[in-house]
Amino acid sequence: MQAPQSTVDPSEIAKFEAMAAEWWDPEGKFKPLHMLNPCRLDYITAQIAGEFDRNLKSSDPFAGLRILDIGCGGGLLSEPMARLGATVVGADAAERNLPVARIHAEQSGLNIDYRHTTAEALAAAGEQFDVVLNMEVVEHVADPLSYLTATRQLLKPGGLEICSTINRNPKSFAVAIIGAEVVMRWLPRGTHEWSKFITPDELYDLLQQAGLTPVDRKGFVFNPISWSWSISDRDLSVNYVTASTKPL
Repeated sequence: MQAPQSTVDPSEIAKFEAMAAEWWDPEGKFKPLHMLNPCRLDYITAQIAGEFDRNLKSSDPFAGLRILDIGCGGGLLSEPMARLGATVVGADAAERNLPVARIHAEQSGLNIDYRHTTAEALAAAGEQFDVVLNMEVVEHVADPLSYLTATRQLLKPGGLEICSTINRNPKSFAVAIIGAEVVMRWLPRGTHEWSKFITPDELYDLLQQAGLTPVDRKGFVFNPISWSWSISDRDLSVNYVTASTKPL
Protein backbone atom coordinates (compact mmCIF):
# COMPACT_ATOMS: atom_id res chain seq x y z
CA MET A 1 0.00 0.00 0.00
CA GLN A 2 1.36 3.40 -0.96
CA ALA A 3 2.14 5.67 2.00
CA PRO A 4 -0.17 8.69 2.26
CA GLN A 5 1.17 11.99 1.01
CA SER A 6 1.99 14.37 3.83
CA THR A 7 1.50 18.14 3.90
CA VAL A 8 4.02 18.47 6.72
CA ASP A 9 6.60 21.20 6.13
CA PRO A 10 9.88 20.02 7.74
CA SER A 11 11.12 23.55 8.32
CA GLU A 12 7.95 24.39 10.25
CA ILE A 13 8.25 21.24 12.38
CA ALA A 14 11.84 22.14 13.27
CA LYS A 15 10.72 25.50 14.65
CA PHE A 16 8.33 23.92 17.13
CA GLU A 17 10.61 21.05 18.10
CA ALA A 18 13.18 23.64 19.15
CA MET A 19 10.63 25.10 21.59
CA ALA A 20 9.12 21.83 22.82
CA ALA A 21 10.32 21.92 26.42
CA GLU A 22 8.66 25.28 27.04
CA TRP A 23 5.06 24.28 26.25
CA TRP A 24 3.83 24.49 29.84
CA ASP A 25 5.78 27.59 30.86
CA PRO A 26 3.21 30.45 30.86
CA GLU A 27 6.05 32.98 30.67
CA GLY A 28 8.03 31.12 28.00
CA LYS A 29 7.97 31.03 24.23
CA PHE A 30 4.33 29.88 24.21
CA LYS A 31 3.13 32.75 26.38
CA PRO A 32 0.81 34.02 23.59
CA LEU A 33 -0.97 30.65 23.47
CA HIS A 34 -1.32 30.52 27.26
CA MET A 35 -2.87 33.97 27.17
CA LEU A 36 -5.18 33.03 24.28
CA ASN A 37 -6.11 29.58 25.59
CA PRO A 38 -9.07 30.54 27.83
CA CYS A 39 -10.64 32.40 24.91
CA ARG A 40 -10.04 29.44 22.57
CA LEU A 41 -11.55 27.05 25.08
CA ASP A 42 -14.66 29.21 25.51
CA TYR A 43 -15.28 29.04 21.77
CA ILE A 44 -14.44 25.35 21.41
CA THR A 45 -16.57 24.17 24.32
CA ALA A 46 -19.54 26.30 23.25
CA GLN A 47 -19.40 24.98 19.68
CA ILE A 48 -19.10 21.34 20.76
CA ALA A 49 -21.86 21.69 23.34
CA GLY A 50 -24.16 23.29 20.78
CA GLU A 51 -23.45 20.79 18.03
CA PHE A 52 -23.84 17.69 20.22
CA ASP A 53 -26.50 19.04 22.64
CA ARG A 54 -24.30 18.84 25.72
CA ASN A 55 -24.73 20.71 29.02
CA LEU A 56 -21.39 22.21 30.02
CA LYS A 57 -22.55 22.46 33.65
CA SER A 58 -22.97 18.70 33.91
CA SER A 59 -20.18 16.34 34.96
CA ASP A 60 -18.18 14.98 32.02
CA PRO A 61 -20.27 16.83 29.39
CA PHE A 62 -18.18 15.48 26.50
CA ALA A 63 -18.37 11.82 27.57
CA GLY A 64 -18.81 9.55 24.57
CA LEU A 65 -17.20 12.02 22.15
CA ARG A 66 -13.92 11.14 20.43
CA ILE A 67 -11.85 14.26 19.84
CA LEU A 68 -8.69 14.71 17.76
CA ASP A 69 -6.37 17.58 18.65
CA ILE A 70 -4.22 17.82 15.53
CA GLY A 71 -0.99 19.72 16.07
CA CYS A 72 -1.50 19.18 19.79
CA GLY A 73 1.87 20.54 20.90
CA GLY A 74 2.24 20.11 24.65
CA GLY A 75 -1.45 19.40 25.15
CA LEU A 76 -2.87 22.82 26.04
CA LEU A 77 -6.20 21.87 24.43
CA SER A 78 -6.05 18.08 24.75
CA GLU A 79 -6.00 18.20 28.54
CA PRO A 80 -9.13 20.37 28.98
CA MET A 81 -11.02 18.15 26.50
CA ALA A 82 -10.04 15.06 28.54
CA ARG A 83 -11.14 16.76 31.76
CA LEU A 84 -14.55 17.35 30.17
CA GLY A 85 -14.90 13.60 29.63
CA ALA A 86 -13.91 13.20 25.96
CA THR A 87 -11.74 10.42 24.61
CA VAL A 88 -8.81 12.41 23.24
CA VAL A 89 -6.15 11.67 20.65
CA GLY A 90 -3.42 14.30 20.47
CA ALA A 91 -1.39 14.15 17.26
CA ASP A 92 1.69 16.13 16.30
CA ALA A 93 4.26 15.87 13.52
CA ALA A 94 6.89 17.41 15.83
CA GLU A 95 8.07 14.34 17.75
CA ARG A 96 9.80 16.25 20.54
CA ASN A 97 6.49 17.79 21.66
CA LEU A 98 5.01 14.42 22.62
CA PRO A 99 7.16 13.39 25.62
CA VAL A 100 6.38 16.80 27.14
CA ALA A 101 2.66 16.27 26.53
CA ARG A 102 2.68 12.70 27.87
CA ILE A 103 4.54 13.59 31.07
CA HIS A 104 2.27 16.55 31.81
CA ALA A 105 -0.87 14.48 31.21
CA GLU A 106 0.42 11.73 33.50
CA GLN A 107 1.24 14.28 36.21
CA SER A 108 -2.29 15.65 35.80
CA GLY A 109 -3.89 12.21 36.10
CA LEU A 110 -5.23 12.30 32.54
CA ASN A 111 -5.39 9.48 29.99
CA ILE A 112 -4.64 10.99 26.57
CA ASP A 113 -3.51 9.05 23.50
CA TYR A 114 -0.61 11.12 22.16
CA ARG A 115 0.79 10.08 18.78
CA HIS A 116 3.64 11.19 16.54
CA THR A 117 1.70 11.22 13.28
CA THR A 118 -0.02 13.38 10.68
CA ALA A 119 -3.60 14.04 9.63
CA GLU A 120 -2.96 12.22 6.37
CA ALA A 121 -1.63 9.11 8.11
CA LEU A 122 -4.56 9.03 10.52
CA ALA A 123 -7.01 9.37 7.64
CA ALA A 124 -5.27 6.58 5.71
CA ALA A 125 -5.61 4.36 8.79
CA GLY A 126 -9.37 4.94 8.80
CA GLU A 127 -9.48 6.85 12.10
CA GLN A 128 -12.78 8.64 12.80
CA PHE A 129 -13.66 11.38 15.27
CA ASP A 130 -16.68 13.35 16.38
CA VAL A 131 -14.60 16.53 16.64
CA VAL A 132 -11.33 17.68 15.08
CA LEU A 133 -9.55 20.59 16.74
CA ASN A 134 -7.35 22.17 14.09
CA MET A 135 -5.96 25.18 15.91
CA GLU A 136 -3.13 27.36 14.58
CA VAL A 137 -1.90 24.62 12.24
CA VAL A 138 -3.18 25.38 8.74
CA GLU A 139 -0.83 28.36 8.32
CA HIS A 140 2.15 26.02 8.86
CA VAL A 141 1.40 23.27 6.33
CA ALA A 142 2.73 22.99 2.77
CA ASP A 143 -0.67 22.40 1.10
CA PRO A 144 -3.66 23.77 3.07
CA LEU A 145 -6.32 22.22 0.80
CA SER A 146 -4.85 18.71 0.96
CA TYR A 147 -4.42 19.07 4.70
CA LEU A 148 -8.04 20.22 5.24
CA THR A 149 -9.26 17.40 3.01
CA ALA A 150 -7.48 14.95 5.31
CA THR A 151 -9.06 16.52 8.40
CA ARG A 152 -12.49 16.21 6.78
CA GLN A 153 -11.85 12.52 6.13
CA LEU A 154 -11.13 12.12 9.84
CA LEU A 155 -14.60 13.34 10.81
CA LYS A 156 -17.60 11.11 11.24
CA PRO A 157 -20.63 12.26 9.20
CA GLY A 158 -22.16 15.15 11.14
CA GLY A 159 -18.84 15.74 12.89
CA LEU A 160 -17.46 19.16 13.83
CA GLU A 161 -14.15 20.76 12.89
CA ILE A 162 -12.87 23.87 14.62
CA CYS A 163 -10.07 25.62 12.75
CA SER A 164 -8.24 28.78 13.80
CA THR A 165 -5.51 30.70 12.05
CA ILE A 166 -4.24 34.24 11.33
CA ASN A 167 -5.59 36.69 8.77
CA ARG A 168 -3.27 38.07 6.07
CA ASN A 169 -3.24 41.86 5.98
CA PRO A 170 -0.96 44.73 7.09
CA LYS A 171 -2.42 44.66 10.62
CA SER A 172 -1.66 40.97 11.09
CA PHE A 173 1.91 41.56 9.91
CA ALA A 174 2.29 44.36 12.43
CA VAL A 175 0.70 42.44 15.32
CA ALA A 176 1.57 38.77 14.79
CA ILE A 177 5.08 39.20 13.40
CA ILE A 178 6.50 42.63 14.31
CA GLY A 179 4.65 42.83 17.64
CA ALA A 180 4.85 39.23 18.85
CA GLU A 181 8.25 38.27 17.43
CA VAL A 182 10.26 41.50 17.29
CA VAL A 183 8.87 43.91 19.90
CA MET A 184 7.47 41.63 22.62
CA ARG A 185 9.77 38.68 21.75
CA TRP A 186 6.98 36.28 22.72
CA LEU A 187 8.01 34.01 19.85
CA PRO A 188 11.34 33.42 18.11
CA ARG A 189 11.76 35.39 14.91
CA GLY A 190 10.58 33.42 11.92
CA THR A 191 7.93 31.43 13.80
CA HIS A 192 5.32 32.71 11.37
CA GLU A 193 5.51 33.51 7.67
CA TRP A 194 3.10 36.29 6.72
CA SER A 195 2.73 34.92 3.18
CA LYS A 196 1.25 31.69 4.64
CA PHE A 197 -1.47 33.51 6.56
CA ILE A 198 -4.99 32.90 5.22
CA THR A 199 -7.87 35.37 5.04
CA PRO A 200 -11.28 34.34 6.44
CA ASP A 201 -12.80 34.24 2.96
CA GLU A 202 -9.92 32.12 1.66
CA LEU A 203 -10.31 29.70 4.57
CA TYR A 204 -14.07 29.42 4.02
CA ASP A 205 -13.39 28.61 0.37
CA LEU A 206 -10.74 26.02 1.28
CA LEU A 207 -13.05 24.37 3.83
CA GLN A 208 -15.81 24.13 1.24
CA GLN A 209 -13.43 22.73 -1.37
CA ALA A 210 -12.35 20.14 1.20
CA GLY A 211 -15.97 19.00 1.59
CA LEU A 212 -16.87 20.77 4.82
CA THR A 213 -19.75 23.14 5.53
CA PRO A 214 -18.64 26.30 7.37
CA VAL A 215 -21.23 27.32 9.98
CA ASP A 216 -19.53 30.01 12.06
CA ARG A 217 -16.54 32.29 12.34
CA LYS A 218 -15.38 34.66 15.04
CA GLY A 219 -12.37 36.80 15.84
CA PHE A 220 -9.99 36.46 18.76
CA VAL A 221 -9.12 40.04 19.75
CA PHE A 222 -6.32 41.12 22.06
CA ASN A 223 -6.84 44.21 24.22
CA PRO A 224 -3.43 45.70 25.13
CA ILE A 225 -5.00 47.83 27.89
CA SER A 226 -6.69 45.00 29.81
CA TRP A 227 -3.99 42.58 28.54
CA SER A 228 -6.64 40.02 27.72
CA TRP A 229 -8.34 38.26 24.80
CA SER A 230 -12.02 38.22 23.87
CA ILE A 231 -14.25 36.72 21.18
CA SER A 232 -15.61 39.14 18.58
CA ASP A 233 -18.42 38.74 16.06
CA ARG A 234 -16.96 41.46 13.84
CA ASP A 235 -13.20 41.81 14.27
CA LEU A 236 -11.46 39.01 12.36
CA SER A 237 -8.55 41.24 11.40
CA VAL A 238 -5.78 39.18 13.04
CA ASN A 239 -6.61 35.94 14.88
CA TYR A 240 -9.85 34.18 14.00
CA VAL A 241 -11.60 30.83 14.31
CA THR A 242 -14.12 28.90 12.24
CA ALA A 243 -16.51 26.03 12.88
CA SER A 244 -17.46 23.59 10.09
CA THR A 245 -19.46 20.40 9.87
CA LYS A 246 -19.13 17.31 7.73
CA PRO A 247 -22.35 16.62 5.84
CA LEU A 248 -24.33 13.55 6.89
